[in-house]
Amino acid sequence: MSVAKPIPPALLGWAQSVVGPVHLPRDVSHDRGNSLVWRLSCASGAVFAKVAPSPQAFARDTRALREVAPGMELGTAPLLLAADPLQLALLLSPVSGRMVKALSLTPSEQRTLHWQAGRWLRSFHGGACELSPQDRADAAAEVARAAAGGEKHLGRARGLIDSKARRTVRWHAAALGRLGPLPAGYIHGDFREHNWLLDAGPAARVFGAVDLERARPHAAVADLVPLACGSWVGCPDLQEAFVDGYGRGLTAQEQWALRCLSVLDAASAISWGALHGDDEIAARGQATLARLEVQAA
Repeated sequence: MSVAKPIPPALLGWAQSVVGPVHLPRDVSHDRGNSLVWRLSCASGAVFAKVAPSPQAFARDTRALREVAPGMELGTAPLLLAADPLQLALLLSPVSGRMVKALSLTPSEQRTLHWQAGRWLRSFHGGACELSPQDRADAAAEVARAAAGGEKHLGRARGLIDSKARRTVRWHAAALGRLGPLPAGYIHGDFREHNWLLDAGPAARVFGAVDLERARPHAAVADLVPLACGSWVGCPDLQEAFVDGYGRGLTAQEQWALRCLSVLDAASAISWGALHGDDEIAARGQATLARLEVQAA
């Protein structure tokens, strides 16, 4: 179990300069070293103070909060109350509901959850209004960067990826590089269940999502990779419910891209897990490579 992190005095003082006196600061960070988020109680209710892990993450979070989140259904995405670039700090409004990972849902409720997730993500993907020409160029560059990253991941993983799996990674990296333009969107960047919330009120179940520090222009299908490598494995009904909520099926090129991006994500997970001693993430990557293995010609 991780040890609760005390809120830095400078961050607390800045938050109080924005919302007034606060009390009961509570660490609500994810269980990873660079996650720094606190829930603060104040006269207006609750707010969240967050320190981004890097200047790039701060910039991505800030843009998404300013340009995308205000267009989402009220209460389903955080709103930016204030930002301090010197501390890489953000002050955010709450999102309704409880973290999905803390809920026990029936199979039917899981399907409804994924339908709602698809509906939310379709709105988010179009939330930066029309992507600018630069955004679309950036999205294409993200795909090219992913394709080129295969060798980097293999180098970092060293002997953890055997020859058959290395062939799988290289084959899919090359295939991704050959694909034509993919539908672009403003992606969430870490769209998995640990960032989902569900408000199971008496009137309706309201879905929300948090943690926008990886949001950016990219191929829209890139947001489906964590699900395709996680909760959808062995559960095609969840994927079907999501696609139904999303409102359109994947194009043939997107289906190929999802497979290729999943393989490259798996190689990245193995190399990251080896570097940080996270056996669970590395094992998940190994399982994905085995599932999507390319047979010898």
